[in-house]
This record gives sequence, C-alpha cells and structure tokens, in this order.
Amino acid sequence: MKQEVIKELSTADLHEHLDEHRKQLLKMKLNHAVSPLENPNKIKAFRRTIARLMTEIRKRQIETGATNK
Repeated sequence: MKQEVIKELSTADLHEHLDEHRKQLLKMKLNHAVSPLENPNKIKAFRRTIARLMTEIRKRQIETGATNK
C-alpha cells in the first residue's frame, strides 16, 4: 500500500487496515515456518505497510493533540 493511499484513508479505516495486515502477516509467518513461501519478500512488504499505517496513525494523534495510544 502506497503512502498516498494511506493518507487518503480515514482514521477508522487505518485502524481496520492495520488489524487486517497484522493478521495476514502472522498467518504468512506461520505458513512460512511450515513450508517456505514462494516469495518471502511479501513478509517484508507487509511489515513495511504496517509501519506506514502506524506512522500515519501516530501522526494524526500528534496533530489532534492526543498523546495516548
């Protein structure tokens, strides 16, 4: 997911996508432990997408003045 797309999402959508991507990453890691994935770089891509989502969420929290997570 590109940064431009992430910026256009609402905060609720960001949280929803974050949960979804975390579940998919966990599932991919488990599958990779059992039998190697065709493209293990997908794990790396999911980790980066999760980081982008978390960064945008935190940025919005800072902008609104909410310091709690």
